[in-house]
Amino acid sequence: MEMKKRIHLELRNRTPSDVKELVLDNCCSNDGKLEGLTDEFEELVFLSTMRVGLTTVANLPKLKKLKKLELSYNKISGGLEVLVEKCPNLTHLNLGGNRIKDLSTIEPLKELGTLRSLELYTCEVTNLSEYRDNVFKLLPQLIYLDGYDKDDKETSDSDTKLYAEGWEYGDEDEDDVDEEDYDDDDDDDDAPSGEEEEDEGDDDEEENEEGALSGEEEDEDDLNEKEVDDEEEAEEDELEQDWGQKRKRELNEEDEDDDDDD
Repeated sequence: MEMKKRIHLELRNRTPSDVKELVLDNCCSNDGKLEGLTDEFEELVFLSTMRVGLTTVANLPKLKKLKKLELSYNKISGGLEVLVEKCPNLTHLNLGGNRIKDLSTIEPLKELGTLRSLELYTCEVTNLSEYRDNVFKLLPQLIYLDGYDKDDKETSDSDTKLYAEGWEYGDEDEDDVDEEDYDDDDDDDDAPSGEEEEDEGDDDEEENEEGALSGEEEDEDDLNEKEVDDEEEAEEDELEQDWGQKRKRELNEEDEDDDDDD
């Protein structure tokens, strides 16, 4: 689904300024850029754009109240200085699974004084020598890096700081977006009545047959697309698990080295 259409569906009968949480995961971005988001989303606190094919965040509007930004599993390799200007109060940033290779790419984030949690798991930068120590030195405001603090203690809830700052998921009532609801509404508006309905009976029957065939084709396309998405998510979950196991092995090895020294 295109990102603009997804945003339209998420809005339903609300205005952009009424929205605090917006999830656009698995949408299709245009040329690797965000589209459909504007400065009108001035109350937005949480934005998720996972797996949408982003290569840049240059089109991000100014979101002064945004605190948590999910950008994992995209193709971002730089340009993070935009976040300093557009999201000055960001506390949580997830860039896991992107194309970040060196520390200079994340250096602009040191200007985000409110940033408390950063995720870079499975990015190439995590393979650098003394990666964790260097990131904490570069970004002294951080409390958690990839789910662990400076003392390698795992956080039990990565959203703790968000809750402490007065916002929780579920502050607003949000119904699941169902495209069929909108399709039904459109059909009701266009429904013929009286003599028109009688005259168009045969045409409607033919259209229904064609629509049934078309619907079967669309269902098959949706199924194929879902299978591809499921495979990609399974691969990404496996990468995350491997990365987590690798991290735990490193911690165990460090503990064993400390015991040998004693």
